[in-house]
Amino acid sequence: MVCNLLHHLDTHKSVGPDGIPPRVLRELAEVLTKPLAFIYQQSWLTREVSVDWRLANVMPIHKKGRKEDPGNNRPVSLTSVLGKIMEQIILSAITWHIQDNQVIRPSQHGFMKGRSWLTNLISFYDKVTLLVDEGKAVDVVYLDISKAFDTVSHSILLEKLAAHGLDGHTLHWVKNWLDGWAQRIVVNGVKSSWWPVTRGVPQG
Repeated sequence: MVCNLLHHLDTHKSVGPDGIPPRVLRELAEVLTKPLAFIYQQSWLTREVSVDWRLANVMPIHKKGRKEDPGNNRPVSLTSVLGKIMEQIILSAITWHIQDNQVIRPSQHGFMKGRSWLTNLISFYDKVTLLVDEGKAVDVVYLDISKAFDTVSHSILLEKLAAHGLDGHTLHWVKNWLDGWAQRIVVNGVKSSWWPVTRGVPQG
């Protein structure tokens, strides 16, 4: 799995605070696979997470509206590429557990492999037209949760994972991964001081 992840690294992605470019890791994939696999396995077994994997350079990316308004910028977290590979391994374990135990309802389309806004739209259209054909009234309520990724409670997230029976090693690894997060703002090469992150999950 590690070898495959290394070979599929996007070499155009920006580097994280550790300064290790994805191109180097991709070109040295055959050499790095074995030692990295050992490091990742030990990280999971001991539940210890490298400090470098929990640091993020946050760069504001303009979305729309006036550039002078900070609210019109989307924060993008640039994290360690090595840390992202471990995150993919952990994500695979969590995804397998969720699918195997049918934790997520079939109506979920966002952030699901093989599903998208289009599959959601088709499913929604089918249900609405069926109800209309049966002569039933249809009311629709749309909700947009403001800054959803920025407001995720770490404790609630961990409680949810534990409640759904995620194995102890993976659960504690995620806890330790969340506990030590720190980030700094980077604008035009100027860096702020580091600040701890107590809510939200990185977006990159």
